[in-house]
Amino acid sequence: MTARDLTELAVRNLREAILRNSLTTLGIAVGVASLVAMLSLGVGLQALASQRLTRSGLFDAVFVTSPRAFGGSGGGGPASHSNLVKNAKPLDEDARQQLAKIANVVEVYPQMRFSAQVKFEGEETGTSVIGLPESSRNTGAFDGINGSFFTAPQAQEVILQKDFAKELSSTADAPLGKELTLRYAERSASPSSGSGASILDAMAGALGGGISVVPREKVFRIVGVIESDPSAGIGSFGGGRVFVPLGTAESLHAAQPGDLQALMSGTPSKPTYLTLTVRARSPKDVQAIEDAIKKLGFLAFSLLDATKGLRIFFTVFDLLLGLFGSLALTVASLGIINTLVMAILERRREIGVLKALGATDGDVKSLFFAEAAAMGFLGGMAGVGGGWLIGRALTFGTTLYLKQRDLPSVQISSVPWWLALGAIAFAVLVSLVAGLYPAARAAKLNPVEALRYE
Repeated sequence: MTARDLTELAVRNLREAILRNSLTTLGIAVGVASLVAMLSLGVGLQALASQRLTRSGLFDAVFVTSPRAFGGSGGGGPASHSNLVKNAKPLDEDARQQLAKIANVVEVYPQMRFSAQVKFEGEETGTSVIGLPESSRNTGAFDGINGSFFTAPQAQEVILQKDFAKELSSTADAPLGKELTLRYAERSASPSSGSGASILDAMAGALGGGISVVPREKVFRIVGVIESDPSAGIGSFGGGRVFVPLGTAESLHAAQPGDLQALMSGTPSKPTYLTLTVRARSPKDVQAIEDAIKKLGFLAFSLLDATKGLRIFFTVFDLLLGLFGSLALTVASLGIINTLVMAILERRREIGVLKALGATDGDVKSLFFAEAAAMGFLGGMAGVGGGWLIGRALTFGTTLYLKQRDLPSVQISSVPWWLALGAIAFAVLVSLVAGLYPAARAAKLNPVEALRYE
């Protein structure tokens, strides 16, 4: 029996009992729809989590510190540790340029933080100022910004945290477009001796080149107000209330927390950083960059371990969703078995005629497998469409719920091409497995007894 003959017979048999076969196909479609809807929910949530975490700037970054920042006194530790700290490279501008030359590194920037007095409309208050790199523009912290991001890396502009903006004015948006003055301490090299040197300068000079702190003032324009703190996270202490462009923060030469440590180490004239953030071209490059940084003698860490745990979580989550979604498809497979067994009882005489005309047991099995596969394929196609519609409905309902609470919309469901094709293939496979028993039973019919059947 040729493939064309099998196809014609299968189509004809499906049309003769169209209501029963349609209901069976509908059962398969419902099972596939539930499977696709659950898996699309898992895929969508995983994509949402990955997108949010990637945009946070944590998963494509390596945070670098110097061994000098930990255990600089060397007391109580092993001799090897003391030698490591003593011989460690300082985390200065030379180290920053060295890290920037590592392959697949797109930027290296320090954490610039300093205390300042803010003068606004006659009122003065103390706060913490943090420098933000240009790349922070793409983080989720600025999605709901009132106003705009910095116009340039060296702009004399500030962005305020919402609660601090309320302290400066009656409403958070009121300071937008206005000016404020920052009074801060500027760090500069001090003379080691001379009539102009203070007692503190002389003490610092005795340590090998001191530093002096000079009060400065600079006027900035307020361009934005944000809800969250973009400086919070691994590698940063957070708590920022006033944010300036990183280039501007570096040009101010404001005194940093590491200056005292540099002073005590005997090399205060050369500015050092507490931490440096190394931004990778892609999260997949983080491990190689982290290894290269450690070979240079610095301490480095990233969130790779957290991402591995996250992938394991979503893998298990998708597995559980797939198992629950497959239950409906298993129930649908029972409907296929019932439909094909009933077809055997109704078509025993037809089966006998086919065998009398020379059809083999394999031809009879192939005929029933073709009918089962056709119902599985049609049910799979309809189920994928139904699952996609369910996912869209869930996304639409979630979007409405979030908008009522003034939150941005999210995409919680996704049906990639591999999920659609996999669901159809799985539906056909389940249908073929369900057709094993009816096909075997039909092939075993005795043609003589089948011809006698009325």
